[in-house]
Amino acid sequence: MVARLAPMTRTALVTGASSGIGAAVATLLAERGYRVFGTSRNPDTAPKIPGVEFLRLDLGDEQSIEACVKAAGDVDVLVNNAGESQSGPIEELPMEAIEGLFRANVFGAVRLTQLVLPGMRARGYGRIVMVGSMLASFPLAYRSSYVATKAALKGFANAARREVAPYGIGVATVEPGSIATGIGTRRTHYIDDASPYKAEYDTMIENLDANERAGITAEKVAATVLGAIEAGKPRQLYAVGSNAPLVFALRRVVPREWVEKIVARRHGL
Repeated sequence: MVARLAPMTRTALVTGASSGIGAAVATLLAERGYRVFGTSRNPDTAPKIPGVEFLRLDLGDEQSIEACVKAAGDVDVLVNNAGESQSGPIEELPMEAIEGLFRANVFGAVRLTQLVLPGMRARGYGRIVMVGSMLASFPLAYRSSYVATKAALKGFANAARREVAPYGIGVATVEPGSIATGIGTRRTHYIDDASPYKAEYDTMIENLDANERAGITAEKVAATVLGAIEAGKPRQLYAVGSNAPLVFALRRVVPREWVEKIVARRHGL
């Protein structure tokens, strides 16, 4: 891809840019001429991406969030991508684990958004992209805590769109389907070996991992994120992967219970 200068050399902050979707988004924005800050819990071990400067960020730490935004300066584009993956029967999920997941996947992104909005509003331009998951639209058993965080993130984005639109700020959610990023190896599991849910849980995880291995690339998701950023009027929702156009159309015309059964069956349930 031929690099070009972004309009007015916009500054972008991409969370979770050390791997997967975040790294692909940061790379693409740098190639497009944006000034790009990526975040990592440990910038010293982050990959070297041309045109990307890494900042330290722990989404569970308020002081870390504030320090990151201060170091980045005027942010024109915020991509809330960083997050964690968690699985387990709702009966067995520890409350402290659910709370930690919400801090990482929701509260940190919301706080970052709050901190960059005043500057965007003052300059009359801004783009905020929440990287969610198609599971927020098509919930899956044994993924309740993860599904809930992604649904909450989308809820914040959808409601805030109207609030900030008069100031030239666009807010969008990108929902990827299955992605081949190796996230399955970093997923946290909460299930007891003697759990009555164990057999069905293992079947779901086996199918989930297989679907992810056959999923789309992080670069394809990054291209969708770029489309949301550079759109004149960003749409509320961008879905990519897992036959998104077909399944979203199907959801509009068939009973919700059928859609739930289709999602379950795709994961061996």
